[in-house]
Amino acid sequence: NANLILELCLGAALYLSLLVIAHLTAGMVDLTRHEKEKYFLTATGEKRLFPSLHDPHSRELSVVVPAYNEELRLPAMMDEAMEYLENRQKQNPSFTYEVIVVDDGSKDKTTEVALRYTTKYSADKVRVLTLVKNRGKGGAVRMGTLSSRGKVILMADADGATKFSDIEKVEAGLNDLNPKPENMAISCGSRAHLEKDSVAQRSLFRTFLMYGFHFLVWFFCVKGIKDTQCGFKLFTREAALKTFSSLHVERWAFDVELLYIAQCFKIPIAEVAVNWTEIEGSKLVPFWSWLQMGRDLVFIRLRYITGAWKLQSSHKTD
Repeated sequence: NANLILELCLGAALYLSLLVIAHLTAGMVDLTRHEKEKYFLTATGEKRLFPSLHDPHSRELSVVVPAYNEELRLPAMMDEAMEYLENRQKQNPSFTYEVIVVDDGSKDKTTEVALRYTTKYSADKVRVLTLVKNRGKGGAVRMGTLSSRGKVILMADADGATKFSDIEKVEAGLNDLNPKPENMAISCGSRAHLEKDSVAQRSLFRTFLMYGFHFLVWFFCVKGIKDTQCGFKLFTREAALKTFSSLHVERWAFDVELLYIAQCFKIPIAEVAVNWTEIEGSKLVPFWSWLQMGRDLVFIRLRYITGAWKLQSSHKTD
């Protein structure tokens, strides 16, 4: 009995210590922009002010592409996306779109590569947002989303791992969600159907990490979504504003907090199977990234429990 009481006391002390650490180390929502991040360049090199997510939509679709040191992988993804979007517009002239490439403080020529598409297609169709310093994938996606004009907003990875035409699958998933409270809904591309094949190709250690991560996501944050990490997600403009206004995590676990926020606001979420191919050049260092994400998952939940983080109203950016 004495041992049991001691173990319970130690467990409670550990939990309280974690709560205190989570609370004291919690960063706030950072929606501020450097002056240079408020502008994009036109094909002739003129500076223009980015619009705001608070403005009414003026395009059917915005595609936000976070890119960090992606000069080599970005062209294949952009070529595929632009071919699809241009063909869709030819078939349906009322369809309007924009692509926003967010250079997340790259050290290579990501911005220069992306600006070639502005030159080719115009700044009305392709805009480049260059962040002054690296914020992390979540921070890059948020900054691009807050600068977008679309009625619906797709986040898509720069590596082109998901076939771009699969946007039609996530659009169908979004359209099938009814009702949409205040027109809020999210449709997530999913690789869950590919898990058996990927387990067969992975090492035992990486498989263990993957299942451990899935358990932490389910236990602490998000219920009912099998694949929270696929970088192919479609938001209604209203859902994007509601969720990204409250987002704190700017690195790899941001998807989980985003979906956690959505579930707290009771925003309906669809999960749709998409084609996915492993592309060489991943920025994730498996072991340390999994550890960092595991820590972030635990802290996401604890910081909301302690009140260090609160769900925000959709306030304007500076």
